[in-house]
Amino acid sequence: MKAVQFSEHGDRDVLTYDEFDDLEPGRDEVLVDVKAGALNHLDIWTRKGLPGVDLEMPHIPGSDAAGVVEAVGENVTRFEEGDHVAVSAGVACGQCEFCRDGDESLCVRFHIIGEHVRGVHAEEAVVPEANLVEVPKHVDWEVAGSASLVFQTAWRMLVDRAGLEAGEKVLVLGASGGVGHAAVQIADYAGAEVFATASTDEKLEYARECGADHVINYEDEDFAAQVKELTGKRGVDVVVDHIGEATYQDSLKSLAKGGRVVTCGATTGPNPDAGLNRIFWNQLSVIGSTMATPGQVDDVLELVWDGTFEPRVRETLPMSEAERAHEMIENREGFGKVVVIPDSEL
Repeated sequence: MKAVQFSEHGDRDVLTYDEFDDLEPGRDEVLVDVKAGALNHLDIWTRKGLPGVDLEMPHIPGSDAAGVVEAVGENVTRFEEGDHVAVSAGVACGQCEFCRDGDESLCVRFHIIGEHVRGVHAEEAVVPEANLVEVPKHVDWEVAGSASLVFQTAWRMLVDRAGLEAGEKVLVLGASGGVGHAAVQIADYAGAEVFATASTDEKLEYARECGADHVINYEDEDFAAQVKELTGKRGVDVVVDHIGEATYQDSLKSLAKGGRVVTCGATTGPNPDAGLNRIFWNQLSVIGSTMATPGQVDDVLELVWDGTFEPRVRETLPMSEAERAHEMIENREGFGKVVVIPDSEL
């Protein structure tokens, strides 16, 4: 089979689309004929090299994909040949205290397909049974292959960790990205008043289409000052911030008394000034979040499959153009997800 892969960390030129050993499913695994996958910023970090993550090389990137079940291991009971499935990339041990309590995303041995182990941007992928969700036959492959990671992440951030309630005000930073555009839709669905930032007027218009009530071009305006002005100096109840050092202080400034910042990443750096004086004086909460539990994944993906939520696709490329796909993510080109398809499917 052919797969996107790299044999060393580095810039985009380390990526190739070459032959890779054929795969066979283990006892608890499923072999998937991949029809479409999608990129996340995680793929960029993995390619460049993450501290403390020692990958087996060559490594296949990719945490999002969907396809048809081709074969199953002898212990697999949930799927059979011909089923349509999508990957849910968070792998839990199922045995630690957090898994036993039903919050697998807090698993002490939690890891992510495509980040810590071989990913799914290939003609075929072997995936643990527990990391697949059924996809209704009417759902397009581009939708099925691009929804899981960002929508489950945004759902857990807002619904579970931040406890978002109808009528609250929510600021979504980077609303044109994968998690950002999912968060706008989820906040709107929850009945919140949604504020969104992006870098161009075109991206802001897309954010409005996804449900944003107010949009701010952060290249032209101080978003914290704009939020205060739009809310009569009150601020918002929740900020969704996956950007990190570059935005953290302004995220705190944007909050109303008792507000909360919820974060799932730090693309501009993980170590901002803590801002403890603002946190204790305004009684703010800073909440971490990663990926969702299986039940939360099912809840949010049902709303994708029925059309309530829509992963916006900015570009669809053959896997042989993986360098270009990575370039689009790194350069923040366009709005929504970048999808890659095996060349054999084109």
